[in-house]
Amino acid sequence: MKDKEKLNIAQIHWGFPPIVGGVETHLSILLPEMVRMGHAVSLLTGSAEGAKTKYEYRGVRIRRTPLMDLNWLYKRGLLGLKKDIVKMFEDFIYEFNPDVIHCHNMHYFSEVHIRTLQELARERGVPLILTAHNVWDDLLFLDLTLKIRWAHIIAVSHFIKRELIGAGCNDRKITTIHHGIDTDKFRISVNTRSLRSKYPQLKDRRVIFHPARIGLAKGCDVSLKALRLIRERFPNVLLVMAGTKNIIDWGESQQKDIAYLVGLVKTFRLEKNVLLDSFTLDEMAQLYGVAEVCMYPSSVGEPFGLTMLESLSASKPMIVTDAGGMPEIIQDGINGFVVPVRDFESLASRIIQLLGNDRLRERFGYTGRQMVLAHYTKEIVTKNNIEVYKNVL
Repeated sequence: MKDKEKLNIAQIHWGFPPIVGGVETHLSILLPEMVRMGHAVSLLTGSAEGAKTKYEYRGVRIRRTPLMDLNWLYKRGLLGLKKDIVKMFEDFIYEFNPDVIHCHNMHYFSEVHIRTLQELARERGVPLILTAHNVWDDLLFLDLTLKIRWAHIIAVSHFIKRELIGAGCNDRKITTIHHGIDTDKFRISVNTRSLRSKYPQLKDRRVIFHPARIGLAKGCDVSLKALRLIRERFPNVLLVMAGTKNIIDWGESQQKDIAYLVGLVKTFRLEKNVLLDSFTLDEMAQLYGVAEVCMYPSSVGEPFGLTMLESLSASKPMIVTDAGGMPEIIQDGINGFVVPVRDFESLASRIIQLLGNDRLRERFGYTGRQMVLAHYTKEIVTKNNIEVYKNVL
């Protein structure tokens, strides 16, 4: 295939904005950039409250259905849906006639979905590509990762690639492609007037931003334990935690975690030092603008963490834990700090160090922005994905 040829690309994932999450944000960046490069792109995804079933998003043709809504499927169950799922995929593929089918995280959740899609792809001679944004420790993950005939697998980090190899995947069929970021949206100088007007408590505060989704796996409890120590040194500190209502919550654990964390804030008497709310994507960009330091103390093997790139692109240093793929981006002492998992004292110490040293914050922020511009732009990640398609074809 010649490089100048344009492709008809079908993308398939369980969620897309207004559903909020790392994969959803990644797709909102990647897919329009593919369109800008001249490719035809369609997305089959789950239903979302207030969203139409058929529309275009920045040139991407969107199709929504409850049959791809994991929240609904978790409550309803998959029994008796096979005929509907077959028809859903048949209609989608017939409508858009893709050259390549690119699935995201379909190596888990539902066997009937991916086996149906595999059969249709085989019948039409269309390569089936997977981006593995996560890995899981159970038999369903092993079955769908190893027994589905993936033409190629994209891993979002070297950590995920190692996990896939450890599960038995052929390393020659896996390519690591880190996420990319919109460096115009997340930039050094952003107008924060509307955010400050909405949240007057931001005025004259030393703001720390925890941009990851609210949950214990994201280390939110560790952040609150660290905050108790930070407040002793900086009494006017404010920790902003970004909650959201629109997420894929397979297992329905989100509300339980939030309830525990709200209780923790009250127990520690941190009400005046914590701002917990749901924010739009535009408000997220402004939050990086008002923050001095960002942190993501995940307590699990985080696959990647798109918020790391957002923070660095906004020229703000970030502190992460030595877990999963995060240390591939945050380099200790270069553009942020890496601390041990669940070590709230080390986390607090590093944040206190950064809040007390303007020059160090500026150096880390400048270095981080330069690294993003060199390696992690939306243009770079899109080009790398297209290269995988053309190599497979």
